Formats: sequence, C-alpha cells, structure tokens
Amino acid sequence: MSEFWLISAPGDKENLQALERMNTVTSKSNLSNNTKFAIPDFKVGTLDSLVGLSDELGKLDTFAESLIKRMAQSVVEVMEDAKGKVQENLLANGVDLTSFVTHFEWDMAKYPAKQPLVSVVDTLAKQLAQIETDLKSRTAAYNTLKTNLENLEKKSRENLFTRTLSDIVNKDDFVLGSEYLITLLVIVPKPSYVQWQKTYESLSDMVVPRSTKLITEDKEGGLFTVTLFRKVIDDFKTKAKENKFTVREFYYDEKEIKREREEMTRLLSDKKQQYQTSCVALKKGPSTFPDHKVKVTPLGNPDRPAAGHTDRERECEGEGEGPLLRWLKVNFSEAFIAWIHIKALRVFVESVLRYGLPVNFQAVLLQPHKKSSTKRLREVLNSVFRHLDEVAAASLLDASVEIPGLQLNNQDYFPYVYFHIDLSLLD
Repeated sequence: MSEFWLISAPGDKENLQALERMNTVTSKSNLSNNTKFAIPDFKVGTLDSLVGLSDELGKLDTFAESLIKRMAQSVVEVMEDAKGKVQENLLANGVDLTSFVTHFEWDMAKYPAKQPLVSVVDTLAKQLAQIETDLKSRTAAYNTLKTNLENLEKKSRENLFTRTLSDIVNKDDFVLGSEYLITLLVIVPKPSYVQWQKTYESLSDMVVPRSTKLITEDKEGGLFTVTLFRKVIDDFKTKAKENKFTVREFYYDEKEIKREREEMTRLLSDKKQQYQTSCVALKKGPSTFPDHKVKVTPLGNPDRPAAGHTDRERECEGEGEGPLLRWLKVNFSEAFIAWIHIKALRVFVESVLRYGLPVNFQAVLLQPHKKSSTKRLREVLNSVFRHLDEVAAASLLDASVEIPGLQLNNQDYFPYVYFHIDLSLLD
C-alpha cells in the first residue's frame, strides 16, 4: 500500500517498551512495516508559539498536499501521449515516493534545525507559495497553447461549410492573377455528384468547360472547383443555390494560407516541446543523500541504506525533456520533499504539546500491508498506547475483539500523535 501512518510516543522506558511491543505484534500479525522516523531537536520556543505553529502547520500541510496533487495532474496532462511513464517521473530526490518517505532524512542545508521553528516554517511556506505561483503561470501558458491548437484542429474537423481549407487547397487548384477569370469552390451533396457534373457548365453563361475538380469530401458532400468569368459570379451563385449547390466564400490568398499552416506547425511544435516523446528516464544512481545528516533506520535494521539523486543531477539528466515537464519534475520533487518535512514538523510540535517538556519522544512510520488490515492495526495501536490517555481510552474499549495479551480500542481513537500520508492520491 502507498499509505503511511506517522505516529509518536513519549521516549521514556515504558513507552519505548510499548513501541517494541507494537512492533512485535504488528510483525507477527503481518499488519505493517514499521520504521523509526528521525526528527531533529528543534528550538522549542514558548508553548504559546507552538500552539500558533500547530494551526499554521495544519493549513500548510493541506496546502502542500493540494499543490503536489495539482502538479501530478499537470504531469499527466503534459505526458498525454505517454501516460504509462507518469509514475517514473513523479519522484522525490531521484527515488520513488515510497522510498523517499521510508528513508526520510531531514535536510539540514535547506531547513537548518538550529533556526527558530517559526523561521523553518516560514521558509517552507515561501518555497511552496513560489512553486504555486510558477505553476499557475506555466500551466496557464500551456493551457492557452493547447486551447489555440485545439481551436485550429477543431476548424480542420468541421464540415465543408465551416472548416479551414488551408490544409486542403493548393495553388494549382485555382486560376490566379487573371483579370477576367476566377475559380470558385462549390459544396455539392453526395447524392448530387452526377447532377453537378451534368449541369455546372450550364448554370450560367461563361463557365469554363471541364473546369471542375473534386478537391475533398466528407460524409455529406464534396468540395468542387469551377472556373468562370468574374462578371457572372452573382448569376452563377444564384443558379447554384437553386440546384442546392453552395458556393463557399473563399478566395485563395497565398500569404494567409501560409500563415495558417505555419501557425498550426508552430503550435504543434510548441506543444511537443513542452514534453518530448524521447523523454529521458531518470537514471538509477548510487544510494546517497549527500547533504543530509539525520539518519532514519527501520526498527530492528539499523543498516538499511538511503537512496537518491540531488535535484541538480536530476535536472541535468532531463536535458532530453521539454521545459514544462522538466520544471514539473524538479518542482514536484521540491514540493513533495517540503510536504514530508512539514509532516515531520507537525509530529514534533504536536508531540511537545501533548507530551510536554523536555522534548523526549520517538516517531515511527508505519506502512499498513493492506487496506483490510488498517482497522485491526488501529486497534492494536490504541491498545498498546491506551495508557497515554486512560480516561478516554477506557470509554472506547471494544472487548469483543481479542488479540492474545491485548485489549483493543475503538479504531477512531488516537491516544498518541498521529498523521496520515496517502500517496495513492498521486497514482
């Protein structure tokens, strides 16, 4: 599952034993994979400031999640011709999102832990706000490009009465530069093709014999040329209308035809350049987070490695990609990384507010094995940590569910700090 639960419990001996007990039960019951989640020791400040940060971080968390969803959708739209490759382009620090979350390390370079918490939060907020501003600007330009291209393409798909003719007619189809002669385009219903061939020369005086030619047709009719003297144009149009032939108002203008064709070519080229089909897949590199100091290890497996690429390396690797896709990939990574840092900050702030000072808690990342096991996992956690809030927990006990050695609680009760990370929303 691409779902994670980020929890914390006090770091005293009793609760560390409870964490081990949780790990044992969830492992034996195959409920989840549990990983220690390291969070730096931040400057706490006052409890009042933490209460304010708690509210601000909640809003920032929601904003960040919304932003990365929009960016993921933009990647889908830009890669409309290669949707099967979308997931391999939604990466964080060069690795898939699940790997990044399970190997999370606090980025000390971007978000120094020695700074006041309010400064760290402000840095994250400004970073995400700038990404959103750029996203709006770039997607607006891309959508305008798509709309203009779709409008041109729509004109080429309309019926013969309204569609553009720039991609159909050629200079050789017309008599041009003549003082006396002109070539008209006439729309003839399919059932009337024979009638047209028999009568067009006699619809008016001064029609050039054998001057008609079928240029194109759709399911309803055909577009024919006919050449005649200019002075009988009105008479010819009237007689044609009486016979249910329609003269299309069109005069061949080589410059205008060229302009329309070039516009279509330009728009197609511009759209393609935003995402090139020869998109370079991200290379798999060595397992390093070179700038990070804080290590994250799974419970019972301290040697588990981290993996990734820097954004600079990823940007260089994307030289075969269009500018919009390249920007989306780099900034999706930045936004996602910021989002997980916000989750870490929320755990820190809520743990201090709930468990008090001095700061002493252990954060753990749980990845439920399957959707059907989440209720049972919740009950295990509520039972293991019910001592953190005995009064509330006692009122929520569900004695009907039993696990050896455990009494389980209502699945909606959280006696511990809890936050949810759902990556399936990005699939």
